[in-house]
Amino acid sequence: MIVEVLTLEEVLFSDEVKSVTVPGKSGRFEILHNHAPIISILNSGTIKLTDNNNKETSILIDGGSVEMSNNKVTILAEKA
Repeated sequence: MIVEVLTLEEVLFSDEVKSVTVPGKSGRFEILHNHAPIISILNSGTIKLTDNNNKETSILIDGGSVEMSNNKVTILAEKA
């Protein structure tokens, strides 16, 4: 699936990944390939992105939102 992490100023990440873990309002949750469509508010915390070679990338955010639809995840971060 494709993941984009965006702020108002820049694109922080845009690539294909195996999974993404985000800091949701009710706790951390993971989104995998073919996940059901979802829109959620995010707390401050760390986004963990795992690529197809199991390499992990972490991005610290200060809240935001996440949307998953048609194997594309868009994360709008308030601050990174």
